[in-house]
Amino acid sequence: MTVVSDQVRRLDAQLDRIPFTGAAEFTATHHASAEPSRVKDLLRIIKFLSSSANASTAAQPILPTWQVKSLLTQSQLLSEPSDEITQYETDLEWLLVSKATVQTYGIIMRTLLDQIVPLSDHIWYWDTVLSSPASSSLYMVQTSPMRLWGWSQEIYQDSKARLRRNTGQVTGLFAEEHESTWGSYLSQNWQRFYGIVRESIRERSLADIQRRAKSPFTLAQEEARQRQSKLKKLREMTASGLGVLIDEGLAFGGNGSDDGKSDIIMSNSQEWKGVVERSVALMDMVLKDVLNLDSGVADFEDRVFAGVDEDPELSIQVEDDDSNRPSVIAKRLHYLLEDQLPLHLKSAELLVGAHGRPSRLMRYWLPATVLLFSSSTVLRILLNRQKEILDWVADLGVTVKDFWFNWIVEPTRKVIGTIRHDSNSDIAIMSRDSLKSDRDSLERMVVDFALDRPTSATGASSLSESQVADIRAKVQQGDLTPVLRAYEKDLRTPLMGAVRGDLVRTLLIQVQKTKVDVEVAMTGIDTLLRSQELVFGFVGLTPGILVSIAVFQYMHNVFSGGFRKDRHTDRCVWVLRDIDRILTEATPSPNNLLSYKDHGLLVCELHVLRRLAFDLLPTDAYKQRFLEDLEELGNNLKGIRSQLRALDRIRWVYSKWLL
Repeated sequence: MTVVSDQVRRLDAQLDRIPFTGAAEFTATHHASAEPSRVKDLLRIIKFLSSSANASTAAQPILPTWQVKSLLTQSQLLSEPSDEITQYETDLEWLLVSKATVQTYGIIMRTLLDQIVPLSDHIWYWDTVLSSPASSSLYMVQTSPMRLWGWSQEIYQDSKARLRRNTGQVTGLFAEEHESTWGSYLSQNWQRFYGIVRESIRERSLADIQRRAKSPFTLAQEEARQRQSKLKKLREMTASGLGVLIDEGLAFGGNGSDDGKSDIIMSNSQEWKGVVERSVALMDMVLKDVLNLDSGVADFEDRVFAGVDEDPELSIQVEDDDSNRPSVIAKRLHYLLEDQLPLHLKSAELLVGAHGRPSRLMRYWLPATVLLFSSSTVLRILLNRQKEILDWVADLGVTVKDFWFNWIVEPTRKVIGTIRHDSNSDIAIMSRDSLKSDRDSLERMVVDFALDRPTSATGASSLSESQVADIRAKVQQGDLTPVLRAYEKDLRTPLMGAVRGDLVRTLLIQVQKTKVDVEVAMTGIDTLLRSQELVFGFVGLTPGILVSIAVFQYMHNVFSGGFRKDRHTDRCVWVLRDIDRILTEATPSPNNLLSYKDHGLLVCELHVLRRLAFDLLPTDAYKQRFLEDLEELGNNLKGIRSQLRALDRIRWVYSKWLL
């Protein structure tokens, strides 16, 4: 489905509404007998030329060129017309040539579109060559064999001309049938020939001294600018021809647009036949002049319309019976498809070949040559390091396997164990019941010290059971007052305290207290870790999952065209940018419409955008609405302001997929 296909389908539907004035008379005459074979053939050919007649043309309404030519031949309109023909047959012939005109119209428009789209790539290539000295130098290296060949051909032709003048040989001396004479002459007069070649080279070098004064970089840039200028001119001319065909070709009216034109198809007049004739002449003139790069776009458009107005085969220019006009149109359509279109395609190919980017062989001959000469060395290295390569592949497999089990399977198993409250999966930074035993030991140390040294600990000569219980309770809360009191007393006479052992004993009790405090803090941390055990499990699993997702996504992109979708998205951005430039920089007509050239360029960009967007939009509903917005964007009859609003709507509605 393309813009051209929609246009052909719309025009074909309009032709299906043509009222036949001779249908009733023909039916009344032949109601009791079978239809003549001529009428059957015409109806059959009309059905094949219809874009919605069968399933094969419904998907692709534009028939191949060979099929349209074949159907025109089968219609017998290319031969001499018959003298006896009914009005109904004349109407059928008009309908047949009208549908053939629509098919030819679609073929020519598709041809022009297919020629415009690749030109952007060629122009972009020359922009790359002009972007930096390195690119220009690379272009010089790439095209050096062709330059050397061209220089050698010039020397050869000049030497051959000099040799002919100096020796008085006949003009055909160097022809293919006199190769033996040429070889004999060279063997006998080699010195003279060598001198002539040297003289030609010297004069050719003197003639090119102005070019030799320029750097290779400057010469490359001049050549790139010239070729790019020709391609831009070709693009503008082709776009202008396309715009002329879209705006002026087969303008029947009654297409549902608010253009103010009457529906001449349904009117009682025969004006639509004149539209068909003028459209055939318009296609002929466009194909003749669209590749003429010596004139501007305005001159091209003037020549086209002047040629149509003065066309000698139009019915207004000749006095001819209406029944003979379908035959004239059919012959002209066959000429367009048989001669004019192939000539246009060949000329366009020559122009693009002369001014477009060099061929792939020319662009990549240097790396291909290096690869060819180094292939034996590369093969020898691969054979000598075969064992290392196999070991590397095996290590890669082991690494992938270990990564999968150590960073995916094992962390997943631990997370599942945590969810199930598996005791073996608990996070612990200290042994179980360690704090309880150390706290009980501290309690016994303090109580024993208070019982052994009641005077130093409490100031009393003995301790009662209630006092001991009170000390135990305070120790559990971290209060070591009895020990600290004795410690402070012994510090007054540290030597005596050390000799008695009380100072050392109190110090060791405080060391135990420090150990208990550390274990309390560790227990808090341990409790916090246990409460967040599932979080830590997922943290350990996350790196492996992310790496796996990245690898799987890359492989999916490689094998399912994901990278192609990314490239399509980038291309859509540039196409929307080009559409915006066309609409904002266009020089509108007095009624605020795009010129033929700008409209042709816009249709080209819409053609590309439609093809790209259909691979990106998710559902048919989005695609249908996108086609409606795209049709409004390409409708040149509503004005540039309406087209800019449609472009803004496309940007914000479909930005999720296109931008």
